Amino acid sequence: MKVEDKNWFNVFKIALPLCISYVPIGLACGILLHSAGFNILFTGLLSILVFSGGAQFLIASMLAIHAPLLQVLLMLFFLEMRYALLSASLSPYLKNEPLPFLIYFSSSMNDENYAINYLKFATDKKWNGHQAVMVNHFSLLFWTVSNMIGSTIGNLIHFDVNLVNFTLTALFGYMLVMQVKNLLSILVAGLSAVLSVWLIIAMRSTMGLVVATLVASFVGFMVEHGLEGKSNPLLLRSLRLRRRHESFKDIPKETTDDHE
Repeated sequence: MKVEDKNWFNVFKIALPLCISYVPIGLACGILLHSAGFNILFTGLLSILVFSGGAQFLIASMLAIHAPLLQVLLMLFFLEMRYALLSASLSPYLKNEPLPFLIYFSSSMNDENYAINYLKFATDKKWNGHQAVMVNHFSLLFWTVSNMIGSTIGNLIHFDVNLVNFTLTALFGYMLVMQVKNLLSILVAGLSAVLSVWLIIAMRSTMGLVVATLVASFVGFMVEHGLEGKSNPLLLRSLRLRRRHESFKDIPKETTDDHE
């Protein structure tokens, strides 16, 4: 067996648990996309171009309730902004790769294959960008095929489109719970909920959701930035003391003995 073939098979074994977990979710997403009006070809195209379970569920849910296209695009923009942070955390491991490869890699990255690649980069010195992009492509393949099979099954299964409203609520409920890490997160979520209700009534449009999201996010950012600014001097002082202590420990014992 060639080295390339063995490397390909080893990467596939690493990505296989993730790929298998995509099958049931991908089938459900494909059925939902079919109920929103996507045929099998458009379902496959959407899976390749977007490759985000949350984004695809959002698209299907909002189109099923006849949401304006501009609102769908704005919600997708804010939903997918997290990938900028995920990509930044991988950049130290891919700094020697050319720009075309980085574009090629980022186009197939999502939350789950990011987790695998970040873990491998942090624990395996032999892990490289080409192995990482193979993980992306294996997961993309399983997800796309599962979506297309789900879209085909959607022709045989009657799906009540009214359930889409509960799907969208469950999606954002899950995302909200995953983001709650401190009191500030809870306060920002509460502010966003109150603003959403008030702005939807005042603007008489679901665009109030987008405005409420922007306002609540900005307020949360300003509060967090203010709190960090107050705590920075103590933090910097502790870091300086720790560095001095570590640098002292790194001094060879023979050197200190000579001075004595």
